[in-house]
Amino acid sequence: MNRIYHNPRCGTSRSALQTLQDRGLQVEIIEYLKTPLSRAELAQLIADAGLTVREAVREKEDIYRELGLDDPAVGDDRLLDAMAEHPILLNRPFVVTEKGTRLCRPATVIEEIL
Repeated sequence: MNRIYHNPRCGTSRSALQTLQDRGLQVEIIEYLKTPLSRAELAQLIADAGLTVREAVREKEDIYRELGLDDPAVGDDRLLDAMAEHPILLNRPFVVTEKGTRLCRPATVIEEIL
């Protein structure tokens, strides 16, 4: 099953979803802002994508700075806790296919797993 962790307000996320649909693929759409991932699910998704936790954090959100997450000394545990509590901090879109998991930013990264 193909899965996208999707934010419909995000153009990159919409583009990745459109690519999946254009390929005629069945897609499970998880709107992670409505159905947040647990801390363990976040950690697994990020690891499956081959990223560090910091690479998966969305730095453009005000809450990122408000929580002091921009401090390079902040470790993975605190970042994961913040992402679990504030799902907007998860960068997007993450896409999972039988070929792998990627943070599809830019959206063309999706080609690596199709």
